[in-house]
Amino acid sequence: MPELPEVETTCNGIRPHIIGKTIADIIIRQSRLRWPITKNLSELLIGQVIESVNRRAKYCLLKTGSAETVLIHLGMSGSLRIVNTDNFPGKHDHVDFVFTDKTVLRFNDTRRFGAILATSEPIHQHKLICRLGPEPLSEHFTGTHLHHLSKNRKTTVKSFIMDGHNVVGVGNIYASESLFMAGILPTRQAGRISLKRYQKLAKYIKLVLQQAIDQGGTTLKDFVNEQGEPGYFQQSLAVYGRANQQCIKCSTPIQQLKIAQRASYFCPVCQK
Repeated sequence: MPELPEVETTCNGIRPHIIGKTIADIIIRQSRLRWPITKNLSELLIGQVIESVNRRAKYCLLKTGSAETVLIHLGMSGSLRIVNTDNFPGKHDHVDFVFTDKTVLRFNDTRRFGAILATSEPIHQHKLICRLGPEPLSEHFTGTHLHHLSKNRKTTVKSFIMDGHNVVGVGNIYASESLFMAGILPTRQAGRISLKRYQKLAKYIKLVLQQAIDQGGTTLKDFVNEQGEPGYFQQSLAVYGRANQQCIKCSTPIQQLKIAQRASYFCPVCQK
């Protein structure tokens, strides 16, 4: 499932190809995604210029000159690719944003859990955005923030940092990696972790996510960037997907368990 680094990689990749360009057509081959595509999407966007491409949590945000913002979520298997009008669409290429210079921004989604929605309201007020926590790479995300929210919380620390109301974008892979680097067991109760340890965890969440962005995200199965290429952060994973392999720090076999129905990996010696 594309997480924050994969969405950031996607936004960075498509930005130079579509900024300042005018939408000439929108081709919708399949409108039934996680939610139905905005019905009058073509009416709202044809003739509009893309002014900015940004990310909030796992949403790509395309801002147009008419004050419309297109929210694109990649779901579990989605991708945005840059092609041209001569590139024949495949089975799961559901939507094309066609620009006047024949550049095409193509949305592909095998499982159809993604979304394409348009809104004219301020994006921070949108129902999908307004309750989200801080961006993990921003100055607003700190160990103090986590420690404050964790008070009296009995949920596991892994579930706590994966909750988008507390901080956005710390998906399953990156939660496991950050907790390993911080030396914290994923099963520890969130409310029983000290401020000092949360400060360390916040530091490593930032580090892990930035490293993943620098390496183009993680491809375990579906993710590709705007050119159809995989991410390479999976080559740097210390614990995720390494059950029964030696810990890179102490050589103890990495263990696996399920937390909230998600596979979790940890070192029983290095993490306390």
